[in-house]
Amino acid sequence: MNQTTNNTISSVVKDTTANPAPLGLLGFGMTTVLLNLHNAGFYSLDAMILGMGIFYGGLAQILAGIMEWKKGNTFGTVAFTSYGFFWLSLVALLVLPRLQWGEAPQTAAMVAYLVMWGLFTSAMFIGTLKLNRALQFVFASLVILFFLLAIGDGTESASIKRLAGYEGIICGLSAIYAAMAQVLNEVYRKTVLPLFPVQ
Repeated sequence: MNQTTNNTISSVVKDTTANPAPLGLLGFGMTTVLLNLHNAGFYSLDAMILGMGIFYGGLAQILAGIMEWKKGNTFGTVAFTSYGFFWLSLVALLVLPRLQWGEAPQTAAMVAYLVMWGLFTSAMFIGTLKLNRALQFVFASLVILFFLLAIGDGTESASIKRLAGYEGIICGLSAIYAAMAQVLNEVYRKTVLPLFPVQ
């Protein structure tokens, strides 16, 4: 009697692709800083901000989100693709009325837009409680930013909008820090800039 033994060979495929999170964080952080320098009153809203919103804040974050999907990172996928499309939608809100493709949003509509993004970011902040303190700061400051912008638009208060600008600069810089920490820590194979992981 011949006995046939089937051996199942299992192999583990090691993920050797690069970490896309720094790209997404830089796309978000640098674009946020530049927009909020405008909100703080340093210069007018022009094509520089729109260009950053389309290409680095928008497309680069979407690409980072797709790469996070490939890595099986649901949080990164949702965060980067959502905020990438946020930037594209914000540019559309500014540009479409000028192209006469729609009316400029009313104050109440912009407040609703910013509040919805604030609520979404609040939910995403809860996810960072299992990650690290650096990302917690990024998302917490972004929650504050969205609601400050909503209040500023709703009240038409120049001082609140200016305050939101300065707070947004801090938020953007914190995202840049989180991005560069990941890049430099990987390059030097040691902690150059701490991310303060949750214990």
